Amino acid sequence: IRGELRLKLFNEDSNVLLDQEEVLVRLADGESHEVSIDFARRANEAILMKLHSVDDRARADALRGAEICVKRAAFPPLAPGEFYACDIKGARALLSDGSELGVVQDMIEYPASMVLVVKGAQSWEIPLVEAWVSEVDVESGVVRVSSLEGIEPLDQRKPKPADEHEEA
Repeated sequence: IRGELRLKLFNEDSNVLLDQEEVLVRLADGESHEVSIDFARRANEAILMKLHSVDDRARADALRGAEICVKRAAFPPLAPGEFYACDIKGARALLSDGSELGVVQDMIEYPASMVLVVKGAQSWEIPLVEAWVSEVDVESGVVRVSSLEGIEPLDQRKPKPADEHEEA
């Protein structure tokens, strides 16, 4: 009602958005603008943010689907072996024999694990665990996939009929 935005967070534990004076708003069409923040506060697993000049529901709705970005200098330091999702988008996914599987398009968090969405000749959701991913090399923009065992390409998955039940 007052133009507050409810932000879906990539990392629910991060408070980096609460400490910013301005953010970059990247619209779905790729256009982006730096905007001052009037205030930001926690609301369960989300953050409610009031951007300067977004004063009503209509202006807030116009930003639906936009990304709210902070400057790289505001990112908290990483522990060894960690990386930011934005650092591997666009990385080449290579199989252990060196052949190219595709390009990392996204990273999705499921309850069981994070997965890399890789698109090439086929699309894949590859769990970001040692059994499938042996290395993430941010510097060279390469993700090494050690195995695809047990993973079906997304375009070959068949949806189960609504009345099909699995037995325990």
